[in-house]
Amino acid sequence: MVLRRVIKIDEEKCVGCGTCTEACHEKAIGIVDGKARLLRDDFCDGLGNCLPACPTKAISFEDRELSALSGNTVYAKKAGREVKAHKKCVELFESLEDAPCSQAHTDSNAPRGDNAHAGGNGHIKGSQLAQWPIQIKLIPPTAPFFNGAKLLIAADCCAFASAEFHERLMKDHITIIGCPKLDGVDYTERLTEAFRLNDIKSITIARMEVPCCGGIVSMAQAAYLKSEKKVPWRIATIAINGHIYDD
Repeated sequence: MVLRRVIKIDEEKCVGCGTCTEACHEKAIGIVDGKARLLRDDFCDGLGNCLPACPTKAISFEDRELSALSGNTVYAKKAGREVKAHKKCVELFESLEDAPCSQAHTDSNAPRGDNAHAGGNGHIKGSQLAQWPIQIKLIPPTAPFFNGAKLLIAADCCAFASAEFHERLMKDHITIIGCPKLDGVDYTERLTEAFRLNDIKSITIARMEVPCCGGIVSMAQAAYLKSEKKVPWRIATIAINGHIYDD
């Protein structure tokens, strides 16, 4: 058992509108008998994305003795530390101004392929980056590199979690990145316009094996449907051991 911060729902205040269920990327909340309920406390990350969504202020936090996050293989062993670290990240990002860049930049002189840096084992490790991986919330839907692109939409953590990320996912792709938890914005409309306005050849979504990464998948899927595009679609998930597998 560990002491974890999770949400608490006041059923007397709850009107069953369902906005909290939409805000919860972890799918820990559901509507039961017309009221919001915490269905899976082992899925609740304690960050409170649902709190500002509730119009009646029926949701608050409480600290409870609970089992480790058994439904989430990545958080299970380090629940307390991970939640505290994630909260600090949120506070840090809220204190920063938005990055001024709104256009992607390429560097034709950057080392790529066989001319890239050498790895620790002496073999050449080639970067497959085609352009700067701009945050989704900053990138204009009319960015010229979208046209004719095989598009990779990646959660921020993915590049750090797998040694195969460049070769298996980024190679020959245009990469845009985001974190639905930390960014605090809905990418759906921006992605819809990017899909609709450009001749995109394929879409790959790269996510981590954690519930909050489901947000980037659901936003991209919603944008794909709204854009009415018909192109190959793929979801790649990176496990805690760095293995990449297709859903």
